[in-house]
Amino acid sequence: MIGDAIATLLGKLIDRAWPDPAARAQAAQALAELQQAGEFKRLDAELEASRQQTAVNQVEAASADPFVSRWRPFIGWICGVALGWHYIGRPLASWVLLMTGGETPIPEVELGDLLVLLCGMLGLGGMRSLEKLRGATR
Repeated sequence: MIGDAIATLLGKLIDRAWPDPAARAQAAQALAELQQAGEFKRLDAELEASRQQTAVNQVEAASADPFVSRWRPFIGWICGVALGWHYIGRPLASWVLLMTGGETPIPEVELGDLLVLLCGMLGLGGMRSLEKLRGATR
């Protein structure tokens, strides 16, 4: 990306600035080391952010407060109930109202946002199941 473009540009500058092949190779090696160090710094920053998030997750999971430790299952239940209402409850309620002559409109659940949230949660759960199947966890 941008780092690669800069490295390419610097490589061309090295080729022009050092006519001696040995000096050019030494400058190119120094550039490669700097580029690699930058990549390691980026990876180290990502790893540190992941560690910090894991620590937060562990504290949340160990909390006795149900509003802290159980928010993920709560979101899962809300999504499940809303999906059940959309596909089962609402059609049945509409049918019952139609059969009894009722005129009350039945509220509709906005399914687009719900499915984004639900698929995200299920996708993460699916990845965890795949890890378990492959024996990547104890």
